[in-house]
Amino acid sequence: MAQVQPRPAHATHEVFNQSSPLENYNVFGADRTLVEALRREGADWAEDRALAIGEVAGRAQTIRWGFEANENTPVLRTHDRFGNRIDEVEFHPAWHKLMQIGIGHGVHALPWREPVPGAHAARAAMSIALTQAEAGIGCPISMTYSAIPALRAQPELAEEWESRFLSLEYDERLVPAPDKTGALCGMAMTEKQGGSDVRANTTVARALNGGGPGAEYEITGHK
Repeated sequence: MAQVQPRPAHATHEVFNQSSPLENYNVFGADRTLVEALRREGADWAEDRALAIGEVAGRAQTIRWGFEANENTPVLRTHDRFGNRIDEVEFHPAWHKLMQIGIGHGVHALPWREPVPGAHAARAAMSIALTQAEAGIGCPISMTYSAIPALRAQPELAEEWESRFLSLEYDERLVPAPDKTGALCGMAMTEKQGGSDVRANTTVARALNGGGPGAEYEITGHK
């Protein structure tokens, strides 16, 4: 006669009423509203590109990278092991993987690389799809995208920097800009208090030796 094994004291019941993980699907293709908006705004020519990045963003591995990038925050390395001052910020490999996806698909530069009708809408749709995996990478990507018009207001700076910002190569190396295959923009504010109104900053930049493009400025305020 078979013996019935006793149930462990901690056992209650089998969990079966939970949904399966939302992964390995096309983030863009599954978003009917986003697909319709892309077409409505005249960016249907970019639908294949949006589907491509939507497929990558929905992969289980990409979603995992998103979790890892948030669980392992950037680390400031002020000195190397010999005591030399370096002031470098170290990012987790998952962050670089996600950034590589965004830059490789041109989410940071599509309208400037291909200035055709609907390009801005296409870029926005691709950005929305990618940030389903992780939203933090949207900061450097969107700042690089939005900096181009301001950069072009000073042609000599645009001539030096624009090709780096429009590159589809994500170069994570901590090397001087002229040695990089691609670069990104950042934003810095000089107010020490959090949440300040950047339109009302009290920090002042005064030109030295006449000022002008490429000249030196003295900044007085908080940093």
